[in-house]
Amino acid sequence: MRRGEAVILATMGVVVVGLMARNIISLRTATQPDPGIPFFSTADPVLARRAGDLYRENNCRGCHALWTLKSALESVPAPALDGIGSLRDERWFYEYFSAANPQGILPSRLKPEYRMPSLARLPEEDRRTLARYMASLKVKDWYLASVRAAEYEKLTGKEYSEIHGDK
Repeated sequence: MRRGEAVILATMGVVVVGLMARNIISLRTATQPDPGIPFFSTADPVLARRAGDLYRENNCRGCHALWTLKSALESVPAPALDGIGSLRDERWFYEYFSAANPQGILPSRLKPEYRMPSLARLPEEDRRTLARYMASLKVKDWYLASVRAAEYEKLTGKEYSEIHGDK
């Protein structure tokens, strides 16, 4: 074996041993297993598909993130919809989507051109579909406080902890 080959082989051995040591140390120091993704939906596939179509047709993604997907050009600080069904029920969403002035139900700090538009123009069935779907967007209990804080901060522009104590 040539000297250069021996050096390469030794270097590879040191790297492999180092990576193994790092993995063993990280396994021993792990304090909690990963709890997984906190967001889920209780919607059946038919509802999810129809609501997804309405979400796209009405350009909701232009302002809102869903499944943590944001538009690359998003500049409107609208609340994310992940877990929103754990904060509000289907009836609330239907009334909100049916309101001529949604800000009368949920005030917004945004400029008028960026505020939630009224969806009262949509057929009743479409508003009910959206309401049912939004109510199906749940969050696991261990993450609920974070969703509540994020929505509050988006709606008010204030830190949740300033008003409600720590998150």
